[in-house]
Amino acid sequence: MLTWQVAAHGPLRALDERLGRAVASGGLPAGPAEFFADLGNTAVALPVLAAAVAWALWRGRREAREPADDDAAPPRWWLPPLAAGLTAAAVPALVVPLKLWLARPGPAAMAGAAHDGFYPSGHAATAAVLYGLSALLLCRGGRRTPARRQVGPALAAGLVLLNAGVGTGLVRRGYHWPLDVLGSWCLAGVLLALWCAVCDRWAGERRAVDPRERPAGLP
Repeated sequence: MLTWQVAAHGPLRALDERLGRAVASGGLPAGPAEFFADLGNTAVALPVLAAAVAWALWRGRREAREPADDDAAPPRWWLPPLAAGLTAAAVPALVVPLKLWLARPGPAAMAGAAHDGFYPSGHAATAAVLYGLSALLLCRGGRRTPARRQVGPALAAGLVLLNAGVGTGLVRRGYHWPLDVLGSWCLAGVLLALWCAVCDRWAGERRAVDPRERPAGLP
């Protein structure tokens, strides 16, 4: 629906541009807004994902060498980091053609830019997907320990706040319209859900058994 409104110059697009101008001229501090907007740069987000991928590979290989508590097939520990790399590569592969196809002009601050493709936002998509994958690699895959499950909610809350900051910063600095950001978040949700589906279906996981959950009679 968002893409259709942008492409068809619908009423939601006109409302979006009024809201974008109001936020850009509002009282939000420009310094923090620029900082959060810059977190959507590939030069910032990609090293974070690379570190998470390296850690997931190291952790998965180490845990794969440890004996399992049952006769289940060993997990494909390499699949989540590999799928994360492919998912990250899908971001420009999807965003760039959409930008060229829709050719939406940017806010006034971006007048004279080298292109007119501002929907969806590449920075917002990069931040949502790459930081999202980094968080998922930290709390999923390998052995599902109680400690890792406890970290999950904190990572999710931090991820939401970070992406809200990136999106607000992009609009406040006049780099994108709000719908550019929302469209990127929708795309990111699809890509992250696809990553989870692939890993749930084919990666396999070992779950650390809590002694209190162990059936009676087992050591």
